[in-house]
Amino acid sequence: MIENTVKEWHRLVGARDAVGLDNILAENVVFHSPVVHTPQAGKPLTKLYLTAALHVLNNETFRYLREIISGNSAVLEFNTVIDGISINGVDMITWGKDGRITDFKVMIRPLKAINLVHKMMGEMLQKIK
Repeated sequence: MIENTVKEWHRLVGARDAVGLDNILAENVVFHSPVVHTPQAGKPLTKLYLTAALHVLNNETFRYLREIISGNSAVLEFNTVIDGISINGVDMITWGKDGRITDFKVMIRPLKAINLVHKMMGEMLQKIK
């Protein structure tokens, strides 16, 4: 299941397949945003945030640079450029025995990138709600 979860995540990102998130997220998944203080609990909220991220971050410059997998967790480092700002971050993903994601944390740097992503994610979330 380990390789399948990460492989499926890469497929969803490459295809910008928000619908496919239903198959890979556990019902009790928790999402940790780089800009929202409290964790977002449950599949509907996590799917909402990840769908917005697929639209905001996943442009033609988006690339995963490396991944580290250990047990039932992966850290995937990414880079993308939005409005001339280079955004570097990591997706920290944990999954259960069934391969469904139970915890998803995104961390982004530098501060200028966080501010831009915060603004753009807020706008996108309003559009897709």
